[in-house]
Amino acid sequence: MIYTIEKVTTLIGARRYGDRDANIGFILTDSRSLCFPEETLFFALKSERNDGHNYIPELYRRGVKNFVVTDVPKGYASDYPEANFLKVVNTLEALQRLAERHRDEFNIPIVGITGSNGKTMVKEWLYQLLSSSLYVTRSPRSYNSQIGVPLSVWLMTEQTQVGVFEAGISMPGEMLALRDIIQPTIAILTNIGEAHQRNFESKAEKCREKLVLFHDAQTVVYNADDEIIRNELEKVDEVLPNGEVQERLGWSLQDKKSAMFIKSIEKKETQTQIKYIYKGGEESEYVIPFIDEASVSNSIVCAIVALKLGLSAEELNKRMQQLEPIAMRLEVKVGQHGCTLINDSYNSDINSLDIALDFMNRRPDHKGCRHTLILSDIQQSGESAEQLYAEVSNLARKRGVVKFIGIGSEISAQSAQIQIAEKFFFKSVEQFIHSEVFQSLRDEVILLKGARQFGFDQITELLVQKVHETTLEVNLNAVVKNLNYYRSFMKPDTKLVCMIKADGYGAGAVEIAKTLQDHRVDYLAVAVADEGATLRRNGITSNIMIMNPEMTAFKTMFDYDLEPEVYSFRLLEALIKAAEKEGITGFPVHIKLDTGMHRLGFDPKNDMDKLIDRLKHQNAIIPRSVFSHFVGSDSDDFDEFSAKQFALFDEGSKKLQSAFEHKIIRHIDNSAGIEHFPERQLDMCRLGLGLYGINSRNNETIHNVSTLKTTILQLRNVPAGDSIGYSRKTILGKDSVIAAIPIGYADGLNRHLGNRHGYCLVNGKKAEYVGNICMDVCMIDVTGIDCKEGDSVEIFGDHLPVTVLSDILETIPYEVMTGISNRVKRIYFQD
Repeated sequence: MIYTIEKVTTLIGARRYGDRDANIGFILTDSRSLCFPEETLFFALKSERNDGHNYIPELYRRGVKNFVVTDVPKGYASDYPEANFLKVVNTLEALQRLAERHRDEFNIPIVGITGSNGKTMVKEWLYQLLSSSLYVTRSPRSYNSQIGVPLSVWLMTEQTQVGVFEAGISMPGEMLALRDIIQPTIAILTNIGEAHQRNFESKAEKCREKLVLFHDAQTVVYNADDEIIRNELEKVDEVLPNGEVQERLGWSLQDKKSAMFIKSIEKKETQTQIKYIYKGGEESEYVIPFIDEASVSNSIVCAIVALKLGLSAEELNKRMQQLEPIAMRLEVKVGQHGCTLINDSYNSDINSLDIALDFMNRRPDHKGCRHTLILSDIQQSGESAEQLYAEVSNLARKRGVVKFIGIGSEISAQSAQIQIAEKFFFKSVEQFIHSEVFQSLRDEVILLKGARQFGFDQITELLVQKVHETTLEVNLNAVVKNLNYYRSFMKPDTKLVCMIKADGYGAGAVEIAKTLQDHRVDYLAVAVADEGATLRRNGITSNIMIMNPEMTAFKTMFDYDLEPEVYSFRLLEALIKAAEKEGITGFPVHIKLDTGMHRLGFDPKNDMDKLIDRLKHQNAIIPRSVFSHFVGSDSDDFDEFSAKQFALFDEGSKKLQSAFEHKIIRHIDNSAGIEHFPERQLDMCRLGLGLYGINSRNNETIHNVSTLKTTILQLRNVPAGDSIGYSRKTILGKDSVIAAIPIGYADGLNRHLGNRHGYCLVNGKKAEYVGNICMDVCMIDVTGIDCKEGDSVEIFGDHLPVTVLSDILETIPYEVMTGISNRVKRIYFQD
């Protein structure tokens, strides 16, 4: 839907500066996601760490002419002559109000979903159940926040027949705004779990907050067997503002009088049969291709809503059997022939396509790789095929796609709508795989976006770089969560440098750096110049510190704008000489002081006068920051020594600062120090191990980033008394089942874990390493564990923290994480 700028001004109650005519079809809150500048309205949101007003000049240059602001730029008439500025008191509230007014335009069923878990699965399954007969607009991925909800509701158009939106909260008071935006006619509460519990006094309080969404909804769907939900719902008035009584559709395994009585749940090997009685009618049933408890309960919720919206029991059963698993994450994989694969092949619709294209477009250019989209037919009701694929074409072009590959009969029939010069169409995946187009894929970033039934996994299997079955899965979302966890302890104006040396602590420096750059960290830090040069060649433009600069690499640092630390007079003189030889002036460096580590650094008591004098009598380099390292910020036992360290650093760094007019950044807090010594955060902090999910203060996991997995190659029954592996180090005391798995010390699995000193997880059960760990293979004892060849094995990760291994080995998590060999394939995920 298109709104005039005059209409928007009225809807959000803004004061307008500028008189240009404009039509608004898109709203934007993140400058990196700009696609259609001519029709975009940018909301300059403010947060503790960022201010959208800072991006107005850049966006104006890129063609955006309409802005919602709290502060109109000075000289706006001369600096932004073609712009309209809509001034409001609070830009987030204005965004929410605009979405609320947009919602008022629709008199259709709107499903609002809240709960601690299952929101996204319910939303996606409702889309799968309904979209073949109704035009459904839903939240993209997990857009369920104070910003995500209005962006989701804004996506509704004249074609929308049903809206399905998530509403997520993390603290009291947040649901009211989301309710007013969504205004659900059907409200769902999936469950009440532990998520965000620390912000609520009790589960009952959290339940009450979530039930705010139910107010004014004509129908509510909930688990009637949950005592907390049932009790809290009884306290809510059932009478709606129009005098009608709210319809409550509870489901139960116990109460035959419930709206949806679940008579039986029968689990088979790969599917579950659910028999039910809906609203006292005849007994019916449906089958889902899943057996886990979450899928069963979420399917029941979906069944109630689908039946409420008019689906017959027969059609429900037919569609339930076709439900597909929900891929919550975009996979980034290293492909063959210089390609990078972004796998999003779990569904295909216009909104999720735009999200995936945006993700691809944000990735910095990699060696000039072109952007290629491989897209299947989009199975979406309510819009003509010509309009749909014209919109696809427009989105793809705007997001930088230069090669388009369509797969499916419908998309092939609409080839004329795809206005991209290099385009190819195939009726099936098999036809594409056997074509010259497939064989010619080289040096491309490829987005695979297709409904699961098209079999895009065949394309992925053929394009992905072939390595053995051991993989390191890296959750980029967890990296962001850890980043924000530590940022929550910091003042908004405190800068942050993130350590990604040792190839991002084993996780892969390039992908970690791209994620951190996307979230605007101030500095990245690596060990040596070659690591920094690799990041630059992969499109990283952030400031990069070199923590262990080598004198032979000065030219590399100059060429790639890599900022070295300087820790000795010998290094200082060599660097000045090299910079002067290159004709360089004002090259930023970072001065390191030794306050007690006694590893590297200038003496803050005895070296400062000489250091300052040398720095003042040259202009080749300039001190950008001054820093030191705490020896033991992870332990209270060293607090007294840490205080002495800080006193030394404070004296030396202030002396350096007083000698120069420009601001010199001071930093000493590391990951543990950020939390333990908030008063010593100064101008910047350094985030290392904490970024990768390990809290060194208590050795616990914050949000796990890396999961090392492999598979069972072979199972064999071995009698008691036989030995396992080289040198007969393990003798079996009983008849056992032994599994061979393709991971060894060449992959980074420490040999000291062998002979029952350590264990891995097979289907959630502990399996001890038996025998000596070999170079490429090791053996584990799976006696009593229900498993088969091909099953997954977790070496460390979400269920087996890396700290368990490091404790067994009497070492630190750093050593385990950085020891993972480069031959282990890294797979990256992002929600």
